[in-house]
Amino acid sequence: MAITLKAKPRNVNKRTVAKLLRSEGRVPAIVYGQSKEPIPISVDSVELLKTLRDEGRNVIISLDLEGQSPVNVMLQEHQMEPIRNTMVHADFYRIDLSSEVDVQVPIHLEGEAQGVKDGGILSQPLHELAVRAKPNEIPEMITIDVSPLEVNDSLLVSDLKDGRHYEIMEDESAAIVTILPPQTEAVVESGETQDGDVEPEVINQKGEKHP
Repeated sequence: MAITLKAKPRNVNKRTVAKLLRSEGRVPAIVYGQSKEPIPISVDSVELLKTLRDEGRNVIISLDLEGQSPVNVMLQEHQMEPIRNTMVHADFYRIDLSSEVDVQVPIHLEGEAQGVKDGGILSQPLHELAVRAKPNEIPEMITIDVSPLEVNDSLLVSDLKDGRHYEIMEDESAAIVTILPPQTEAVVESGETQDGDVEPEVINQKGEKHP
């Protein structure tokens, strides 16, 4: 289901327009894709950020553009101003609800791994998965129960169950979660050896051996 967001056309020929729009609480943006002419627009900053916060970045947005038919889009890219944490620009991509798109979907881990309870350390190399799906079938997140995992267990992309309405585009051998063993080895300072270890021989450039 698409979320309606009002948009206004904007003039890209004047450099001062973007600055003025931001001062009014609006985000300069562009709509492109499907071999159509790009449309420069602006949207309300608060409404856009609220939509993304409540619905996720893969939400389908129906842009209600003054004087034109609504356009179904998804947010492709956006730029944030780090100090004020405000959005300064957005790129929207036109979508066809009957055609698949490629997106990044966040991974949500639930439960406490048995291996962590036993002292192991949870490592999560992947926090998002590349997914291909029709816009209305994109999951908000992919939830994985890690509670059965024990020390030295790994959960791979290939372990995710079938029966979903989307295709995962990641390498099937890629690890999503691994439970590492507890770190119990003593740290040896530089120049010292552990009990029972033999210091290696040093061979200089002449081939002479020194203990």
